[in-house]
Amino acid sequence: MKSFSLSGVGRHDLGKKATKALRSEALVPCVIYSNGTEATHFTVTEADIRNLIYTPEIYVIDLTVDGKTCKAVLKDIQFHPVTDKILHIDFLQVSEDKAIVFEVPVKLTGLAEGVKQGGKLALEMRKLRVKALYTNIPEFFTIEVSSLGLGKTIQVGELAFENCELVNAKNAVVCAVKLTRAARGMMAAAAKKGK
Repeated sequence: MKSFSLSGVGRHDLGKKATKALRSEALVPCVIYSNGTEATHFTVTEADIRNLIYTPEIYVIDLTVDGKTCKAVLKDIQFHPVTDKILHIDFLQVSEDKAIVFEVPVKLTGLAEGVKQGGKLALEMRKLRVKALYTNIPEFFTIEVSSLGLGKTIQVGELAFENCELVNAKNAVVCAVKLTRAARGMMAAAAKKGK
């Protein structure tokens, strides 16, 4: 995982009125949760977190709030339903010895056999949920699809990655080679020739 440095300012007024005032100053209210300790409320500027949020990459964050530093990951972001403005961010403090559940992007490599036969490769799950120590979580999972035939799928249960436990449903489809009209036509023409 790549690292990202972020600093925030602690906040103590937690009501709706105070939160609305913060947002009008281009500040984003945030919370960091950690095991066994009380949640810490703080604010960051929209400009500081823009590169953290609008990217497909995942980061471990070196978070500094009022002089205290910890490592954290992005847990949840709330956006305004109309303007897409960031309303709130939740962070989760991580440690070297406690596993976390995290979503990791999926990348497909290779040219599937089914695509050569006229099918279309479809990525059904863009991210996989994984349980692992944050130091073992990769930037993305690479899945080789060269042997994937026409009408075939790769399910979560068929995948395994080192030091990571996948927590998605075992029968969930990660990617598939779907039949297209052209492929169906080619199959029908081949069947007629075979008679």
